[in-house]
Amino acid sequence: MILDKTDVKILKNLLVDARLSSRQLALKLGMSTVTILTRIKKMEQEKIVKGYTAIIDHEKLGYDLTAIIEIYTKKGKMVEIEQDIASLENVCAVYDVTGESDTVLVAKFKNRDDLSKFVKTLSSKPNVDKTVTNIVLNTVKEDFRLV
Repeated sequence: MILDKTDVKILKNLLVDARLSSRQLALKLGMSTVTILTRIKKMEQEKIVKGYTAIIDHEKLGYDLTAIIEIYTKKGKMVEIEQDIASLENVCAVYDVTGESDTVLVAKFKNRDDLSKFVKTLSSKPNVDKTVTNIVLNTVKEDFRLV
């Protein structure tokens, strides 16, 4: 599906406030509600819009540590390890990357003890050769709402 300017306007508005009703969005963009509903439904069917969620301030929930962890795996075992890691609760993102490491993940923790337990568990998994953990000191920008 190729997005036109109208689709992009709809997406930008949904990224700012996904709770907007189709009617509110139609009024805001000067279009009919049916047009908005049809376009959103098509973007959902094409998996451009995968779901709707709230943006949460993790620090206010006690997740004070963000870690970026590089994982080095045994040859041929990367995919199964990535799938296993992706299911872990603290993990926000798992990336299959180029470079020295095989996988990079971003995870959030309430304290150093939680991070330590996580890294030790991760390091003890079969087929994980080593991990390198980087602790984020300051988040300058964290926003995945791109259009």
